[in-house]
Order: sequence, then C-alpha cells, then structure tokens
Amino acid sequence: MGNGLHEWPLILFTVLGQSIAGGVIVTGLAWLSTDDKPQKQRIVNAMFALWVLMGLGFLASMMHMGSPMRAFNSMNRVFASSLSNEVLFGFIFFALGGLWWLLSAMKKMPTGLDKVWLIITMLMGLLFVWAMTRVYMISTVPTWNTPHTTIGFFMTLFVVGPILGTLLLRVAKFPFNSGKLAAISIVAYIVTIASVLLQSGEIALIATSVQKAVDLVPDFGVLQVIRLVVTSLGLLLWILPVVRQNQPSVLSLLLGTVLVLIGEFIGRGLFYGLHMTVGMAVA
Repeated sequence: MGNGLHEWPLILFTVLGQSIAGGVIVTGLAWLSTDDKPQKQRIVNAMFALWVLMGLGFLASMMHMGSPMRAFNSMNRVFASSLSNEVLFGFIFFALGGLWWLLSAMKKMPTGLDKVWLIITMLMGLLFVWAMTRVYMISTVPTWNTPHTTIGFFMTLFVVGPILGTLLLRVAKFPFNSGKLAAISIVAYIVTIASVLLQSGEIALIATSVQKAVDLVPDFGVLQVIRLVVTSLGLLLWILPVVRQNQPSVLSLLLGTVLVLIGEFIGRGLFYGLHMTVGMAVA
C-alpha cells in the first residue's frame, strides 16, 4: 500500500516521455510552419531542453532495471513483448529526434530531408506513447487493464505537451497565439478529470479474495484532489494571460509547466500504487 513513489524511476520515465512527445509535436509544427531560417534556428535551439529531459527519463528507466546493461536485455523479444516494443520505440524516438536536433543545430541537416525526418520523429513519439500503454494492459492486473490507462497516458501528452511546447516557443521568441494550444490542454484536462471520477467508482468494485483495490492507496481521493488543484493552478498561469489577450511570460509558463508536471507525477504515482494481481479470483 502507498502512493506509488517507490516506482519513481518509472514515474519519471513515463511522464517525461509522454510530455516530451507532446512537446516535440508542438515545437515541430511551429518549425514546419515558418520559412524564416533564423526563427527556425531559434526553435531548434529551444528544443534542446526536450532531449535533455528525454535523456533524464531514459536514465531513470535504467535505474528501475537495476543495471544499465539490463536495458539491452529488455529488447530481446521485440514485437513479441510489450516491454521490448516500448524500449525499442522509445529508443528510436530518442535517436531520431536527438540526431535531427544535432544536425539542425550544427546546420548540417540535408535540405529536403529535414521536414520528412521531423514528421517521422513526431509520429514515432505517438507510437512510443502507444507502446507504453500496451505494457500495462495486463489481464492479471485489473486496476491497470482498463481504458483509463490508455486515456491517462495520452492525456499527459495533451495536457503537458502544449504548455511545455508553448514555453519553448516563447523562449525562441516565436510569434503566435497560444490560445488553440491552451484549448487542447483544457479539453485534455477535462477528459482527465472525467476519467479520474469514473476510475474512482470502478476501483471500489475491484477486489480479490485476499485484497481490495481501495485499500492499496487509502489517500487516493485526497491525492487526486491535490493533483487536480496543482494542475489547475499550472494551467491558469498560462490561460489567464491568453484570456486577457496577452502573451504569457516565460516565467509564468515555466512555473505553470512545473506545476502541471507535478500534478502528472502525483497521478502517475497513484497509478503505480494501484498495482494488484488477481490472486485467487477477482470478486
């Protein structure tokens, strides 16, 4: 029983991976939308933060495995194991995106290949998140084997990705109105709230002859409220300036992004805290 913090390497890996996939899509679309070379270069420079965070996420995942060498063993059953697929697609996403960034930053990217390469990287980010969801679709873990897992993982992409991407585009001084991106995060946030409410009711019905799901995280409701409050505050730091037709400052976006990430870390901790197996039978 607990809040899932014992799985902090996986919390970091999954939340950062999903958030960065969203951030790459947002900044990538901005890069694709302009022909201004100096502006493109500023966006590329700002995207460096994404690959640093992705590297931290992979380091955390290796710590979960106990030894970096075990990361290679996890790829032994590619296309037959969900875990192997997750590692493979994550590595491809990281390698494609990191190499694209490096060549673009050094101005060595071949003309004509840059757009196709970036689009493939963005699509690989989505495939990476989908592969993550499949790892937890385990029939013997009734608290994970639900649509809420897939919804939660993708909503992290759509809640954190837009505000993270907006922050980096503001750093790059990219001229745009982030209202549409804010709307995406708001809709994803509403979907997240609905999923949390539905899941709260379903957890009460999951039990085995030796264990009840509601006993796994006794403070589930309180922690979810804290999570939603923290996320709301983070989004408000972005949304309020947009409503007033002002550009949100880099500082407010940075603080907002940190708060939203904290909210997602809390939610993911609860997800891992709900781990249970069917035991003798599910009631």
